[in-house]
Amino acid sequence: MGQAAWKGLVLALFDYKTAKFVVAKSKKVGVLYRLLQLSVLLYLIIWVFGIKKSYQDTDTSLQSAVVTKVKGVAFTNTTLLGERLWDVADFVIPFQGNNAFIVITNLILTLNQRQGTCAEHEGIPDGKCSQDNDCLAGETVTAGHGLKTGRCLRVGNSTTGTCEIFAWCPVERRIKLTEPFLKDAEDFTIFIKNFVHFPKFNFSKDNVLETTNKTYLKTCHFSPKNLYCPIFRLGTIISWAGTNFQDIALKGGVIGIYIEWDCDLDKAASNCNPRYYFNRLDNKHSKSLSSGYNFRFARYYRDHNGKEYRDLIKAYGIRFDVIVYGKAGKFSIIPTVINLGTGFALMGAGAFLCDLILIYLIRKRGFYRDKKFEKVSGHKAETQEAKFDVKSKDLDQDLQDEPPEGNSVGEAAPLQEQPQAL
Repeated sequence: MGQAAWKGLVLALFDYKTAKFVVAKSKKVGVLYRLLQLSVLLYLIIWVFGIKKSYQDTDTSLQSAVVTKVKGVAFTNTTLLGERLWDVADFVIPFQGNNAFIVITNLILTLNQRQGTCAEHEGIPDGKCSQDNDCLAGETVTAGHGLKTGRCLRVGNSTTGTCEIFAWCPVERRIKLTEPFLKDAEDFTIFIKNFVHFPKFNFSKDNVLETTNKTYLKTCHFSPKNLYCPIFRLGTIISWAGTNFQDIALKGGVIGIYIEWDCDLDKAASNCNPRYYFNRLDNKHSKSLSSGYNFRFARYYRDHNGKEYRDLIKAYGIRFDVIVYGKAGKFSIIPTVINLGTGFALMGAGAFLCDLILIYLIRKRGFYRDKKFEKVSGHKAETQEAKFDVKSKDLDQDLQDEPPEGNSVGEAAPLQEQPQAL
């Protein structure tokens, strides 16, 4: 690169560009520009400030506490247990996780289990055997119920049998479920009390109506018109979640109860109301063998000889997960100014787009480009102005030296006409 080119590059660093306003009489570009301005304006008014409420400072660090309580009774009459009444102490497991509880709807009971030796269940692959060598003593039965003793138990002349194990005997019963054990659970009621607090704005609220009527919670039920009675019928929750109670009660499932708090604190506190949503969280359409929800627990006793025994319960139930979320918003000048500045910047982007169309895309782009951009050099301008002043002075001198028209050479022309005497 030559010296002149380097000099031009260095001098270009000190150029200053200033805006030049050109009124372009182009209807197409003018209409496009107004449409862009209108679009940005509507976006700001409707979406940013109307729907998103971006003029507010928000608090999403919701602090929440949930208290649940289930009420109801169910009656059963079976050959195994006879007539029996079940209440909340029998079918509700309160501590199964954070903000979660379980209502048992189906049972498989294995009564009077005692520790000893017995045959492993024939449905356990690792418990099958044809000789004693297949049952290594002390080895755990994979997916089974105890430890192998080293003996293979066969019935009659059968060539295969099951390993003898040390376990709680008899081993757990396996039966095919055809209907829910606790059919009446559909009419149980669930009380869900929820406290929320937004620390940024020091605002707190709960979902229970403030009243002095002590019988209110004993008689009311939740409805879209009665948001502050948090007592729900179990069957109604299941139907709102899009499933059938008898289907989910057979093998269990998981239901999500969502409580949303979306509070506009520029309005009265009475306008901050909870919204409830219900959804089945486990895959109800799955064909998996492990579909549903179940767990095991036992109740332990001692007989008159001090020997321990237990009743094993495989419970199928509906697990309810209470999920609380939300946000609160209140007017603040900072987000308002930021979003207004963003809107003005978008309008500037619209003008930039129209400039690109005007000087690069339309048919008369060359003409508008010449009008839009102009290079001005201060040094050249001063030189041209000086040359113009010199030419003006020479012209004045020529006019003074040239004799007036109509006079002969050597005759002096009068400078001015003498006034006549009055």
